Amino acid sequence: MSSQTALPAAPALEMPVSKKVIAFATMCLGMFIALLDIQIVSASLRDIGGGLSAGDDETVWVQTSYLIAEIIIIPLSGWLARVMSTRWLFAASAAGFTLMSVLCGWAWNIQSMIAFRALQGLAGGSMIPLVFTTAFAFFQGKQRVIAAATIGGLASLAPTLGPTVGGWITENFNWHWLFFINIVPGIYITLAVPALVKIDTPDTSLLRGADYLSIGLLAVSLGCLEYTLEEGPRWGWFDDSTLTITGWLALVCGVMFIIRTLRHAQPVMDLRALKDRTFTLGCYFSFMAGVGIFATIYLTPLFLGTVRGYSALEIGLAIFSTGLFQVLSIPLYSWLANRVDLRWLLAAGLIAFGVSMYSFVPITHDWGADQLLLPQAFRGMAQQFAVAPTVTLTLGSLPPPRLKLASGLFNLMRNLGGAIGIALCGTILNERTNLHYSRLADHLNSASLTLGEFMHTSTAALTQQGFSPDAAQTAALKNLAALTLREAKTQAFADAFWLIMIGFFIAALLVPFMKVPKT
Repeated sequence: MSSQTALPAAPALEMPVSKKVIAFATMCLGMFIALLDIQIVSASLRDIGGGLSAGDDETVWVQTSYLIAEIIIIPLSGWLARVMSTRWLFAASAAGFTLMSVLCGWAWNIQSMIAFRALQGLAGGSMIPLVFTTAFAFFQGKQRVIAAATIGGLASLAPTLGPTVGGWITENFNWHWLFFINIVPGIYITLAVPALVKIDTPDTSLLRGADYLSIGLLAVSLGCLEYTLEEGPRWGWFDDSTLTITGWLALVCGVMFIIRTLRHAQPVMDLRALKDRTFTLGCYFSFMAGVGIFATIYLTPLFLGTVRGYSALEIGLAIFSTGLFQVLSIPLYSWLANRVDLRWLLAAGLIAFGVSMYSFVPITHDWGADQLLLPQAFRGMAQQFAVAPTVTLTLGSLPPPRLKLASGLFNLMRNLGGAIGIALCGTILNERTNLHYSRLADHLNSASLTLGEFMHTSTAALTQQGFSPDAAQTAALKNLAALTLREAKTQAFADAFWLIMIGFFIAALLVPFMKVPKT
């Protein structure tokens, strides 16, 4: 075994395999619920807003506040783990996440909900990258491949299942239980991890001389960036003065953070890891995975809700096939990963993801669960093959002492990809809907025989229902405008899927430049 991939710390090596598996599974559960909570509210925002007497503009912050807090804490988790140790940071994160889940369920108004959701994201975010570093500390060889397959599967499965689980809970119970379901697993994780996980020891001396200015710069930069990306599509980006300010703050603080971190003796993030070509490419592929996973989770429920008029539960059931087929593909990936060059599997996964996006392009206004089944099933399998090998190739390229600080950067890229992907898709839907509506309207003129027939039939039907001739004509025109808007929206969704497809095909071309780490 090369010095770059030698396992750290005797405590991890001394543990029996059975105990490692139980400890790893417990930490995976923590990562899963933290990722699940990103999207678990997405299909139920209307119910939460109604329960807290809040408007749509306020309710969207139930999700946005969680994302902002999580994206801030993820890159800092490596430094925090060195200070507190992996097990105590994970236990503290699980405890805080559980407590905030209870308070979210008890929220008395939208302001308290937003505050508790932000604290929930801040507490739970650290659990995500710690699972990645633990897998490389516990396992090696074939076991490491299986562990990476499990992590990759859960990392993309959890947000995919979020709308399904959330819709089912809201439909059968109420929105409060979106948060209360975290109590039992949260308590278990809080108690089990300190007893099971023994990888490293705390080093509180790092608190002296730590780069607190960089921590502040990173928090402001990522927080403002996430806010700008979330709100940009709704408020016209830099036409809005607040977004202009947050955009500039994100840029300036980000540049200052990079300069400061590269010069500091005790950095909170290992930016120098980007000198490794494989790690840099892996971060890019993680970014693209975030774009694909989160953007499609955003697009599909939005289409089903706005175009088809599906309820939260119907949306969840319609997109369930993605998660199901991803789970079914894990054994196949694990078998192939020990026999085939991981770069081939990664390239196949990226290409398959692109092809699955192409299968969404012919989407029409009457697509439902039946029509979405095969495209989503194919996407679920592609997710597994696109994410899991990225984890092994990227983190396996670094020596263990650098994993903690570098893992935060790797996971940050996935969340940034999701934020940018959603913002980009939101902008595409706004701009392209207007464009397609204008183009369709150009063809709806007095020279169109189809339009004349539609207006005559609609007016006659409305007149028979008791409308006066003028009212019938007006109502028929409104119906025509609604149908035109529906078709314009559908075409805009197809455009968004097409753009994601192009991104994945480009990413696949870069896979041969990665190196396979020795295990």
